[in-house]
Amino acid sequence: MTMRRIYLTQLFPWLLPLRRRQKCFCRAAAMRLSGCRYARTVHRPPLPHAVFQSGIPMVNTRTGMDPVYQENKIFNLKLAARSLDLLLIRPGETFSFFLATRGADRKTPYREGLTERYGVLTTERGGGLCMLSNLLFWLFLHTPLTVVERHGHEKKDFPEPPSDAPLGVDATVSDGWLDLRVRNDTAQTFQLTLFFDDVRIYGCIRSDTPQPQPPEIINGPVSYVREDGAVYEEVDVIRKRVDPNSGEAEKTLLYRNRCRIGYELPMGAVILDRKDGPT
Repeated sequence: MTMRRIYLTQLFPWLLPLRRRQKCFCRAAAMRLSGCRYARTVHRPPLPHAVFQSGIPMVNTRTGMDPVYQENKIFNLKLAARSLDLLLIRPGETFSFFLATRGADRKTPYREGLTERYGVLTTERGGGLCMLSNLLFWLFLHTPLTVVERHGHEKKDFPEPPSDAPLGVDATVSDGWLDLRVRNDTAQTFQLTLFFDDVRIYGCIRSDTPQPQPPEIINGPVSYVREDGAVYEEVDVIRKRVDPNSGEAEKTLLYRNRCRIGYELPMGAVILDRKDGPT
């Protein structure tokens, strides 16, 4: 049986804010000294060419938690989106979710929202922002931008809201610890735009020049595996491009996503045991 690591902040939770400030300071300092040029410029009006657009419902009614945390998540998403809307990613620049949203709550503080800490669903100020980083990662996968840093969620505590993204397309963030970063190695400039209606958050990635048809992002077969009493979802995330001349499809494995499932799977779902086969 695998033993989980116990962190000092688990034993002494009052240390967590101090540890977070330390991690944020160290990460920001490392970025300043790295020599990278980070995306910081906001440009109006939006760039002329839409590359890919998507939207997802902001409210998930299947969390089993107080609905106020869904309202708080919407508030947090709109607050963070102000720092990201119309942000340019110029040639040679790197986009960092951590840097782009740092200080978004300086004047108006984030509210308490749902988050996962040490494998347990809990609440903290700014909770729910992973919905925004998930959406951005889904947009980035349809561009030639190079993914520099991405972390999948270790656990899904409740079913995901309906989306056009396949399974395993997510990118969790945590101030000081986990970031979402992409680098522009092209000669084109890209731009993020974000907007809302009553129920959804929408994101669009735009460019200063026309772009080829974006690739299709699909799944390979999905497996559910039981290990040490826990159930894990394992699925390949694949990029599919169709040659416009030959019509032939080229598939590239981007990564294999694995996360623990923290809710009851639908009736009939097949769960494999690595030692004993189907259960």
